[in-house]
Amino acid sequence: MSEKITSQMAIEMEGRYGAHNYHPLPVVLSRGEGVFLWSPEGKRYFDFLSAYSAVNQGHCHPRIIEALTDQAKTLTLTSRAFYNDCLGPYEKFVTEYFGYDKVLPMNTGAEGDETAIKLCRKWAYEVKGIPANKAKIVVCEGNFHGRTTTIISMSTDPDARGGFGPYTPGFEIVPYNDIPVLEKALDDPNVAGFLVEPIQGEAGVYVPEDGYLRKAFDLCKAKNILFIADEVQTGIARTGRLLACDHEGVRPDILILGKALSGGVFPISAVLADDPIMLVIKPGQHGSTFGGNPIAAKVAIAALTVVKEEKLAERAEKLGEIFRQEMKKIDSDMIELVRGKGLLNAIVVHPKNGKEAWDVCLKMSELGLLAKPTHQHIIRFAPPLVITEEQLMEAIGIIKTAIMSFN
Repeated sequence: MSEKITSQMAIEMEGRYGAHNYHPLPVVLSRGEGVFLWSPEGKRYFDFLSAYSAVNQGHCHPRIIEALTDQAKTLTLTSRAFYNDCLGPYEKFVTEYFGYDKVLPMNTGAEGDETAIKLCRKWAYEVKGIPANKAKIVVCEGNFHGRTTTIISMSTDPDARGGFGPYTPGFEIVPYNDIPVLEKALDDPNVAGFLVEPIQGEAGVYVPEDGYLRKAFDLCKAKNILFIADEVQTGIARTGRLLACDHEGVRPDILILGKALSGGVFPISAVLADDPIMLVIKPGQHGSTFGGNPIAAKVAIAALTVVKEEKLAERAEKLGEIFRQEMKKIDSDMIELVRGKGLLNAIVVHPKNGKEAWDVCLKMSELGLLAKPTHQHIIRFAPPLVITEEQLMEAIGIIKTAIMSFN
């Protein structure tokens, strides 16, 4: 029998043998179910990060796990050198589910963004007629689209970007939530696309003004520019709609999905677009050995079916309102601001007596709730969407107790 790994052993082994590219909270997790996680020693936690919104359907959802295990026993990988009997049905399902002609399946959110960038550039040259190698994509300050070399080239985060040059050209960065500056940038005839997060998650759940997405979309339409929505974190019911763009009735020209597309049990991402855009990519011009593999196809169908049948968007809308109302009732000058949409929320933390967002998260973990700071002064709260109102209120009690302990 193998040795049982304790929390301390797990932390020490990661420190010794793993790259130091993460700084986790000192919490080790060994089991998950629904909205809860457990340590090897049996301590139970509310999960209020949901693996950055990958686990919208809750940990180890039985229906998704069944799809995973059933297919894993049958056929796992063929590559795209051949057809398999799972991919076509998934492609039909996902395109009808989101209302697009075509899907290009990949594995990670960053791959989804890379795919969208390539698709936009190819469309720019073959359809819009931009001169070769001159296409630009407009992006926003504070964006987070991943950490590949091309994607960090459009980042304004010094941690993500610093020391990794030379950078990929072809991007123009504008302020988020600023229509006048965006309008000016889109005047450039070489602009092919505008890539945007409907809500900036890593930036601290930065919700733009009402109407921002609609105005940006309309500007793109007027200038024959592709509106590209990165809904990897905001999509699949997280904000109280199937897509965050749905709040303003915006249908992206290119839609990027990931994370909860698998319910957190498998790396799955997808790029959706209509034929005039998608069909500019020809055989040999883009792909992935694992993209669209049989397990991914079956898992994604199950994960999306759970979202619809369990009405997770409606639940996120209702419980998100309750969460924000309760956060605003906390009588502490540590809370500067509460913001969010659906069950994607954040508080901006004002340091007090040397205590910051990290300290609040440590205290919450002691009390049995897990959340993570972003940008030192913001705590993001994003529980699995299967959470009940009773569970939410219990978790809110923990958050309140943690914050008030610093008063």
